[in-house]
Amino acid sequence: MKSQNKGSYQQARWQEPFIMEKGTAGERGVFVSRPEPEVEASTDSLEDLLPEGIRRDRPPALPELSQMQVLRHYLRLSQETLGTDLCIDIGQGTCTMKYSPKIHEYMVRSPKLSECHPNQPFETLQGILGIYYDTACFLKEISGMDQFSLQASSGSQAIYAAVSMMRAYHHDQNEGSRRNEIITTMLSHPGNPGCAATAGYKVINLFPGEDGLPDIDSLKEAVSEKTAGLLITNPEDSGLFNHRIDEFVSIVHEAGGVCFYDQANLNGLFGITRAREAGFDMCHFNLHKTFSSPHGSHGPGAGALGVREKFIPYLPKPIVDYDGNSYYLDEERPRSIGKLRKFFGVAPVVVRAYAYILSLGAEGLNMVAKLSILNNNYMLKKMEDIPGLSLPWAQGVPRIEQARLSWEKLTEDTGITTDDINLRMLDYGFQTYFTSHHPRLIPEPFTPEPVETYSKDDIDQYVQALKAIAQEAYDNPEVIKEAPHSTAMQDRIDPSYLTDMKRFACTLRAFIRKDKEGRANEIEGNQ
Repeated sequence: MKSQNKGSYQQARWQEPFIMEKGTAGERGVFVSRPEPEVEASTDSLEDLLPEGIRRDRPPALPELSQMQVLRHYLRLSQETLGTDLCIDIGQGTCTMKYSPKIHEYMVRSPKLSECHPNQPFETLQGILGIYYDTACFLKEISGMDQFSLQASSGSQAIYAAVSMMRAYHHDQNEGSRRNEIITTMLSHPGNPGCAATAGYKVINLFPGEDGLPDIDSLKEAVSEKTAGLLITNPEDSGLFNHRIDEFVSIVHEAGGVCFYDQANLNGLFGITRAREAGFDMCHFNLHKTFSSPHGSHGPGAGALGVREKFIPYLPKPIVDYDGNSYYLDEERPRSIGKLRKFFGVAPVVVRAYAYILSLGAEGLNMVAKLSILNNNYMLKKMEDIPGLSLPWAQGVPRIEQARLSWEKLTEDTGITTDDINLRMLDYGFQTYFTSHHPRLIPEPFTPEPVETYSKDDIDQYVQALKAIAQEAYDNPEVIKEAPHSTAMQDRIDPSYLTDMKRFACTLRAFIRKDKEGRANEIEGNQ
């Protein structure tokens, strides 16, 4: 029997099968009328339109349901989830889960955008191309870079493009084969070492020193004639701003390397610092984070990639440009690394970012940074008296827009881990929080980010819930060990389904197949 649930939240729970398992043969929501005889007569048959090799040999296995059943199913699912419109999700550190004004949704769902097609003639796309061009101009001012590409559909795709541009640049300098190492840091976003390794580079990671910042002496030892570049986040996910960042850039430049600034954590730096003044050659922004687009977890996204003058020729093509009369796509870029994706980017995310920037203006964006820093440091001050919680590294040094805390003392005292607390937060109506990227340099980590859109009352509520759970850990740890109690799904997920690539699956069919294979292998191994 489960321990008494002291949480303050009760979520809807609908016991029903997956939609692929629902329905009755022959049931329909909409019956499509047959085309007029003259239309049928003027159109080739399906057999003539599709080559035999790509025709289905049987219809797709789709669920057959009425409109009412479909609506009911998805509305029930909407009651079984949490997100920024439903709860206070301060815990989603590094995700910048800010409120996205609903007027943005009105804009991107307008037929003026939703019915556009990138293959239309340019003269009919002047509006969206103008938005791309203006957004790139805004980002140039915000960063100090000389040109931007908005083609990347994620931050990591922008990082990979930056690495590819480094490689192309060094190739043109006849140093491509020699410069095969990229330096990054252990607390920079994993997309940095991941993209460098995917591109074939040897990755050198710098660990933090006693002050929590990347060790500059280790950087001096790491740079050499093999250094292709530096990929670094600042502030890193610890929330500590590296005040010596220009020295890092100078050291790599002196060795002939290229410096890329991962600015996914820009939210606390609008109008305060710029990539150009720190000496960087390239930078990127996550428009779906810092510039207010709903964070959809694997989409939609947009990685804006900016560069200094000498790297402009290598940017992905096409670039949206303006000739004084009309906007157009510049495809004539012989030294470009090529396309990152079809067409020219994720237009709805760019439109939201454009609206966000225009509505706030320069002074508003600077206020965003100040409020983000204020909210974060107010929250950290309120957390000081939570038993078992600490803020490692650089005691007394203010953080920027987020911080990585530790439940190590609470775990030592009670056996309750950060993952246990994470699940218990659901019973209080809060979305699960972000712990940290692996490896967990800070034991039992917890990384909140109270951006500018949260009120003082929101922060107080969030801190109070953490304080209550910490007290539960000392008084009644079983209620946490058995959490969640009040959510739609109350069974704990086997973490191997999220970390073991032999079990990880993005679709129900893939999950069923992999689960059967795993069980079969387990039975065979036991025999």
